[in-house]
Amino acid sequence: MSKEIKKVLVIKLGALGDFVLALAAMKKIREAHPRAKITLLTTPPFEALARLSPYFNAVEVDGRPSDAGDLFKMLGRIRKAKYDRVYDLQTNNRTGWYFQALRPFPPQWSGIANGASLPQRGRARYHMHTLERHADQLRQAGIWPDAPTEPGSAPPPDLSWILRKHKDARPVAGAVTPKPYVLLVPGGSAHRPEKRWPVESYAQLAALLKSKGLDIVIIGGPQESAMARQIQKAAGQARDLTGRTDFAQLAVLGAKAALVVGNDTGPTHLLAAAGAPTIALFSDASDPALCGPRGHVAVIKSPDLKALPVSTVASTAISLLPR
Repeated sequence: MSKEIKKVLVIKLGALGDFVLALAAMKKIREAHPRAKITLLTTPPFEALARLSPYFNAVEVDGRPSDAGDLFKMLGRIRKAKYDRVYDLQTNNRTGWYFQALRPFPPQWSGIANGASLPQRGRARYHMHTLERHADQLRQAGIWPDAPTEPGSAPPPDLSWILRKHKDARPVAGAVTPKPYVLLVPGGSAHRPEKRWPVESYAQLAALLKSKGLDIVIIGGPQESAMARQIQKAAGQARDLTGRTDFAQLAVLGAKAALVVGNDTGPTHLLAAAGAPTIALFSDASDPALCGPRGHVAVIKSPDLKALPVSTVASTAISLLPR
């Protein structure tokens, strides 16, 4: 008889888009181990979101130690916890090294680390979307026998738990009016400018959608406030929420939005997972077949986003808007 799984560790370190997609696998892990104590090893940006979720009993945020002392402290804590099973949803060199450091008596380990007891075998994983790749990993670990692994078949993450916990609260003071509103996500990684549609194009789109009776709401980090001001100049009363929303507030905004238009960046994934009709803009810098958001989503791919016409995005936007 196999040993009962009482203590589980899930490892997922980031970034936001990847973390949001991993929520689908985290849900399956909780369903497979309903009575287990499940701990998440992650990084500080995801602590609040993970604690809100129904999937974890504990959240630890030192998953990327900055020095040797912190590394040995983290590994010592994992050893002391005596986990029955680890689900490595990060599956990179770092977490593979964590596994090797836990020898000679590592816990059951689901992932691709050399020597793992529950390995995800085969090279097909390198050509799978994150959702199907995680489904295949959990299938091979024995907890999701009928996991959907064909392209486009795995279900998107479910953020309804955030919406239930925030259903009576306004997501951000003054953010929502009786008018339908469009969320714009014009930012993204500062070191990946090729993944951004030009802010001038967002400004033109905002003005067009504003003329159709929609409110415009701009979200992002504080470093994207200058973009928001540029869009405001074109669209008049556009609302600038850059730097003013946490992940839970973003999810509530997404659930109530008429539309989201955003670059391939974490907040776009989060808003799509919350249920918003979403246009996700991809350049050749990333492949939506491997990492695109799922749900009520239209992906527009252009080799160079600078060349993507506003009219193309506008016509898709109008087709997605509730009639």
